[in-house]
Amino acid sequence: MAFRVKASGFKTPGFKTLGGLALMAGLLAGCAQSPQYLNVEPQVTTAVPRAGSGQAVTLATVDGRDSDVLGTRSGKRMATDTITVPAHTLMPRLQQQAQQALQRMGFEPTEATAEGRPSLTLTLTQLSYEKADAKPLLDKARLIARIQAVARNGGTTYTGVYTAKREQTYALKPDTRENNQMVSDLLTNALNRAFSDPAIGELLAR
Repeated sequence: MAFRVKASGFKTPGFKTLGGLALMAGLLAGCAQSPQYLNVEPQVTTAVPRAGSGQAVTLATVDGRDSDVLGTRSGKRMATDTITVPAHTLMPRLQQQAQQALQRMGFEPTEATAEGRPSLTLTLTQLSYEKADAKPLLDKARLIARIQAVARNGGTTYTGVYTAKREQTYALKPDTRENNQMVSDLLTNALNRAFSDPAIGELLAR
């Protein structure tokens, strides 16, 4: 059995087609402006200098960013196409990687504090994603990650700041998976710079 539906309203030829195209364009525009929430997985992949001999080190990782939002894919301040790396997923990952790096350096990391115990505090001071000028028909993203490391032992303090930068040119805006990989690689680079600094291990091992 076939059913017929009587249409009412406008009779203009092609109205449904134009309406469908407009709806599709609206949906595509909405997708293009949708926010991205990244679940990054940075790693310490560099060879770290072995300096410890089993000493306990108090380790802390701190989110020093002003916001979880890195920026927007369009480069516009009030746009909805934000890129976000939530602290509650990022910081445990940084803590885990820092613990593993200290273990490879010969130390025993702990979150407990104790008087006279060496300590290392890593603070993520910047993680940003900005749109930059590129060639015609191409866009460019500029990413920056900055980590500050403060090592303390016996009244002596050593502070190092480690910056990783990346510029990525593209014709189509990166999707969530691509941005996730770029930010993960960026943070990996910053962590590698920090833990390859021999001055950190030397102070902690005194």
